[in-house]
Amino acid sequence: MPFSAAELVAELHRRQNEMYSGGSVDSVVELLAEDIVWHVPGSNPIAGDHRGAPEVIAYFERRRQLASATMKMEPGELLEMDDAVAQFVTGSATLDGERVTWQTVGIYRVDPEHSWIREAWLVPLDSDLFDRIWGSF
Repeated sequence: MPFSAAELVAELHRRQNEMYSGGSVDSVVELLAEDIVWHVPGSNPIAGDHRGAPEVIAYFERRRQLASATMKMEPGELLEMDDAVAQFVTGSATLDGERVTWQTVGIYRVDPEHSWIREAWLVPLDSDLFDRIWGSF
């Protein structure tokens, strides 16, 4: 049975948390459309428009590597409309021995019929902080 848009994003976050803590990326790949685009703003090593499932997975794996598998996402308030979901998320990780946290809004365009994420925009609530956190590499 296909997921609703909100359920699909919740499942993505659950699987990402498993992957970011050292688990397999395969379960995350199952939720990504082949032509997915993942937009990450800023001036840091993880910023850019990551196009296609292989590039998006490389971006996820890069974050996992930089955070030494310590990254966690805590989903918060969610807004759903048709095939779009916006969700606040608090992220945390240990980077260079220091525990850091940041907040973002993830905006997702989904295909609930196929249970795929088609496009995502990561919007940091504090862009300067986000760049400092991920720009130290």
